[in-house]
Amino acid sequence: MTARRDVFDLVIAGAGPVGLAVAIHARLRGLDAIVLERRREPLDKACGEGIMPAGVAALESMGVSLAGIDRRPFHGIRYVEDGIVAEGRFPGPPGLGLRRTGLEHALLARARELGAVVRTGSPLEGWEICETGVSVNTPEGTICGALLVGADGLHSRIRRLAGLDRQPRPWLRSPSRYGIRRHFAARPWSDLVEVHLADGAEAYVTPVGPETVSVAVLFTTRPAELRRSGTAASGTGPNYDALPGRFPALQERLAGAEPLDRVRGAGPFRQRVRARTSDRVALVGDAAGYVDALTGQGIELGFAAAEALADIVRSGAPLLRYEAVYRRITRRYYVGAEILLRGTRRGLIRRGLVRVLRSAPAVFDRAVGAL
Repeated sequence: MTARRDVFDLVIAGAGPVGLAVAIHARLRGLDAIVLERRREPLDKACGEGIMPAGVAALESMGVSLAGIDRRPFHGIRYVEDGIVAEGRFPGPPGLGLRRTGLEHALLARARELGAVVRTGSPLEGWEICETGVSVNTPEGTICGALLVGADGLHSRIRRLAGLDRQPRPWLRSPSRYGIRRHFAARPWSDLVEVHLADGAEAYVTPVGPETVSVAVLFTTRPAELRRSGTAASGTGPNYDALPGRFPALQERLAGAEPLDRVRGAGPFRQRVRARTSDRVALVGDAAGYVDALTGQGIELGFAAAEALADIVRSGAPLLRYEAVYRRITRRYYVGAEILLRGTRRGLIRRGLVRVLRSAPAVFDRAVGAL
């Protein structure tokens, strides 16, 4: 067991996958790291639960063991709409479907094995800049660190308090996107992640075990619609049972399948930031900015940014370098997500895209291989 320290190289707010990846990479480079998480274990969150091949490779490079955790490989993506089916397969190793709680458990175990301090049920209460870096207030006392890392999710408190939020101009605001997820007791019927498309929504079916599928529905809505039905991020928003009805083929597959848990929700997805760093503060993961979950790349890109940040801190390079590296890592995601969002909003364009991909499977394979 690691002895308690009061001074660390990195103080990380948030024990999601990316925050824990920062801690793991820090320890692999000989840096002291502490992770503060307001939630208590087991840690869960609404998530598509599909990790792309690059993310699986990142887990392996961190030495994360998934032994004993239910999981299921998937070999590509299948789009389904109005009886039209298009499939694209990865050219190399598969991706991996596993429940968020299993991923969190494996990352927590690896971080602690390497000597990172992880405190759950311990929220960050505030911080101030000091001579040695940052002084962070927690329920257990004050912690000093050279750098504060905001890994606290879409609605990052660190981002807001550091003044890194960027508000959209009123005339540019568009309907918001949310996601809700539930698990069902059903034997996976495909070795692909299946994406069912409809007007204003998509359903992502990910195999996460030998007898379990994860069904995440992403949808577009306006604030007034959320107020009438509850808040999607709380898991009590638009009726989950009604949403799969937009996808007849999926509804048929799930007929009689028993739900295994309550609905969890997240959103709105789009989060704009002015920058990813300020004085003694850096942002990673969803806290660093987000467009949408429809590409399924959030975790793999977060892992890449976590590794880059640890490298920069270890080298002693200026923190501003992280901004440039982050932009390079995520450039294709931001462009691709915007293009896909615009295309899937319009039924004619969306259906035309699925038909093109069905008729040109080699093109779809190359597109999937780039994820």
